This record gives sequence, structure tokens and C-alpha cells, in this order.
Amino acid sequence: MNAPHISHTHQRRRFLRGIGVTLCLPILECMTPVFARAAAPKPPKRMLLISNNLGVLPQHFFPKNTGVGYTLSPYLKELAAFRQDFSVFSGLSHPAVTGGHSTENCFLTAARDPTRSGFRNSISLDQFAAEALGQQTRFPTLNLGVNIDKANRSLSWTRDGVLLPAEDSPAALFRKMFLQGDAKQTALALKRLQERGSVLDVLGEEMRGFQRGLSTSDRSRLDQYLTSVRELEERLVISGEWEQKPKPNTKAAPPQDIADKAKFFPKIQLMLDMARLAFESDSTRIITLMVDGFATPVFEIDDQHRTRDGYHNLSHHGQSKEKLAELEKVDLQQMRHLRDLIASLAATPTADSKRLLDQTMVLYGSNLGDANVHNCTNLPILLAGGGLKHGQHLAFGTVQNKPLCNLFISMLQHMGIETVEFGSSTSTISEIGSA
Repeated sequence: MNAPHISHTHQRRRFLRGIGVTLCLPILECMTPVFARAAAPKPPKRMLLISNNLGVLPQHFFPKNTGVGYTLSPYLKELAAFRQDFSVFSGLSHPAVTGGHSTENCFLTAARDPTRSGFRNSISLDQFAAEALGQQTRFPTLNLGVNIDKANRSLSWTRDGVLLPAEDSPAALFRKMFLQGDAKQTALALKRLQERGSVLDVLGEEMRGFQRGLSTSDRSRLDQYLTSVRELEERLVISGEWEQKPKPNTKAAPPQDIADKAKFFPKIQLMLDMARLAFESDSTRIITLMVDGFATPVFEIDDQHRTRDGYHNLSHHGQSKEKLAELEKVDLQQMRHLRDLIASLAATPTADSKRLLDQTMVLYGSNLGDANVHNCTNLPILLAGGGLKHGQHLAFGTVQNKPLCNLFISMLQHMGIETVEFGSSTSTISEIGSA
């Protein structure tokens, strides 16, 4: 059945005539096909960005051969059931991002030379995406951590290079997402937002007065700052609107925080469960998760095994057979948690009866290619889900690496963000286009 409509050209030739004036009509809603007006919204796209700042043993992670028919490595065999749902990459890193553990804050920023005097970080991938997409959900992003040193480490950084502290309490996160405050609590939250806004108003007036007499370069920097202030004001308004909307319901029970850092893997599992809940309830569409091995003491690998040293010391194995054997158990356990995450996303249906996994890109990697020697090249990178072309090992030069930001650009474009630049990017990775 054809939609009842007349062509735009014919419609616009209709004129309004009166008192000697002829006015051509603009294109109005009535001039478009009836069925075209109610176009179905595109399914949301999401991404979960995970980094373990001590990486994995590279000899067990990377496949020996490449392409679609590659042989699964010992670690990737744990993900065999989802082989067609992920791609593994070798030969990717961030140019000039060296300095061992100091690179952990640069995994999603690619900011160069983090050990230099006066170093300032740059915007992270999640915040860049959130700025471009605008606030489509209650939380533009969620920044999470396991055993994290909140004052010094984060995957999430503002455009001005300021650390955004990670949330390490699943219970607090659950309350933010699902527990509705009463009228008094809502009013208090709105008052706090309004107070922040009034402070920004005063600040804006003072800055405009201060602007007089500044040099051209200083005015430019001040303009950038005031633009950031205006953007913050807009986010406060949006936050106020969300504060008045009812929160989603969930059948999940409120989680109990795990204080013991030795319960390393139960804490990881709990945060991954919270990430899935956040996506399932559409509380957010962008999540980061830093697994802070550096801050993890002696810990349990499973019910039968416990490490004999803290994670950091363990990672500097010096080819010790005992330490390597323990690290292999630790890495395999990480792969199993990643497998279970992929499985849970694949088993969760969306509103259009598809898999949540097909709408969610899951990036797993590290800022270290080999923690034993503080090597920051040939990073272990795996990307799953998102409705992308998978089932392949994409290998680039292990000596002359490709920028990891090329993959970030491909991910941003898949999110619907029109950009060709981020960090140290030089192009995209076209092999992982939409399936």
C-alpha cells in the first residue's frame, strides 16, 4: 500500500496569496509520506571498556597464525563457544606511551609521554563518545573499578585531563541505578544541582569581567574554559530532568560489597554483573572498568588456589616457573569471566528480540604488553560483540605497531559518531565493519 502523499516539489509550488504577497510554503510534516513520519528508532549501541593494568602472559594470549581460520591460543580456547563473536588483535599500541605502570591511565586516552615533567592527560574514549552522543540515558557513562586506587588511577578522564574517580562499590551503584528516593530526597538532589548551577553563573560573570585586557592566546584559552562551563551547565539541567523521572525496575537482588581485596575474582564478577544490569536497564550505554592488579595483594585464584605473592610482584615473574604457573591460572580465570560476560550478554534479549551482545561492544585489553619487563607495545586486545565482523585474528606489525586508536576510531564510528580523529589515530580498522 502506498503512503498518501504528494511530491515535495509539487507541494512547494502551492502558494499563499494575499494583499499582493506571494509566499512559498516550506516543507511541512504533512508533505512527507505518512509511514515515513513514524520511522522506527535505531537500536541503541553500547560499549564496555575493560583494562587489567598488569595485562596477561603474551605467549599464551596471542594466536600463532592469523586470519579467519586462526588457531585459538591456550587462553582464547576458554572463549571457544563464542569464537564468531569476537576478534583478537596483535601489533597494536599507543605511540610514545611508555613508562611502564605510568601508562595505566593512558589506555583510553593515548596521551604521550606520561612520565615527562608536567604531563597532563587527555580525554578518554568513553568521555569523548559521551560528549559526541549527548546524554541519552540517566548516566552518560559509568566508570567502575576493582581493587582500584581511586585517587591515582582511572580509565576515565575529562577533556582537560582530570581524573574521574571510579565507583568501586556495587551496592552504591545499584542504589544509583534502581532505588528511587522519596519526594524529600528528590527535592534535596534538585536543590544541590541548582546550587551548583548558581555557582557556575557567578563564575561565568567573573570570568567575563576578567577577560578584558587579556592577550589573544589567553582569551582563546579562557573561551575554551567558558565553553566547558556552559557544557557543564547544560549537563546540570539534564541531570535535573532525569532526577525527576522514575528509575527502572529490576528483579536482581541488591548486591553486597566485598571488602576483602583477596576476593579478587568474585569482585570482578560482581562488577561485570552490574555492568550487564546497567546495559539491560538502559541506565547507561558506555561503561569503563579498570581492574587494578597493581593494588591487589595476595589473592584467591579459585577455591583451591591462592597466590603466594601480590599481583604486582607476581607479574614481575623473572621467568620463575612457579610464578608463571600461578599467572597462567590467574589469566585463565580472567578469560573465564570474560566468557561468562559474553554468554550473559548473548543470553539477554533486547526489545527487538535480538541479543544484547549484538548491541554491545566489549573491549578487553591492557596498557602493558608484557608486565614482566614493563613493555608497552603489542598490547593484548580483544573486541567482542557489537554486531561487527568477528571470528578473526587481525595481526599488524609486532615491531612497527599500528595505533590502538585506529581501533578506537572504528568503534566510535560504529557508535554513530562522525569522527576521523582520536588520540594518535591514523586511519580505521576496516576489517571489523558491521556484519
